[in-house]
Amino acid sequence: MAKAVDVTVTGRVQGVSFRYYTEVEAQRLGVAGWVRNEPDGDVAGHFEGDDDAVDALVEWCRSGPPMARVRNVAVRPARLLGHGSFDVRF
Repeated sequence: MAKAVDVTVTGRVQGVSFRYYTEVEAQRLGVAGWVRNEPDGDVAGHFEGDDDAVDALVEWCRSGPPMARVRNVAVRPARLLGHGSFDVRF
């Protein structure tokens, strides 16, 4: 089954290559969607794909890349939008 979620990651998540590493992990897992920095210092994303792959990417976000210090990952169900790839948005 396929599912989609929107995530907001808080903590020290900008300036630590969080978006780049999220893109690499999403591609490894076969998850589509996007990730971007928010003006308030958070990182937001939309992940869609196989249930287990999306869950694995969300779980990865709970620690993020080595220099990140994740405080919280808020996850909300979302609509499948049919993304064909994973992109870093600016």
